Amino acid sequence: MAESPRLPTEPPAAPGVAEAESDQPARHAPVETDELLETLGDEYAYRVFEAIVEEPRTGRELVDATDASKPTVYRRLQDLEAAGLVDSTMQIVSDGNHCKRFHAVVTSIKVRFDADGFGARLEQKPRPGGPDRSHTTTTGAQPHADD
Repeated sequence: MAESPRLPTEPPAAPGVAEAESDQPARHAPVETDELLETLGDEYAYRVFEAIVEEPRTGRELVDATDASKPTVYRRLQDLEAAGLVDSTMQIVSDGNHCKRFHAVVTSIKVRFDADGFGARLEQKPRPGGPDRSHTTTTGAQPHADD
C-alpha cells in the first residue's frame, strides 16, 4: 500500500460554490476500536477514505476516483462518517443545485497494542469555536482469572 498523503485540516471551497455548515454539534459518537479497524480494513472504505484524504470530493467524484459503484461508495461514506473519519458540507452552486462534498476530519489515527488489548485515538480537526473532538476508543482482552 502506498503511503497516504497528509490529511487536510480544512475542506477547501470550490470556486463559485457556497458551503452551508450545520449548526448542530458533531454527530459522531466514539466508535469502538475493532469497528474502526474493520471499517478501514474494508477495501472499498479504504479506497474512498484515501480519495477523500487526497482532496475533498463529492459522491460522483468518489465514484470516478475509486472505480466503485455509486451504492458501494455511499454505503462506505456512511461507515466512514459513523466512525468519525469523514464529514460533509452541503454545497449550493450558483444555478441553485446542491450536493454534498465529503472531507476528512481526522488529523491522525493512533493505534496502541499492549497486554490489555488494543485501542485507538482519533485526533479530529476542531470546529471553530467548538469543543475538542478527539476521542479514544478501546477494545481490550478481558483478563483471565486464574483457576
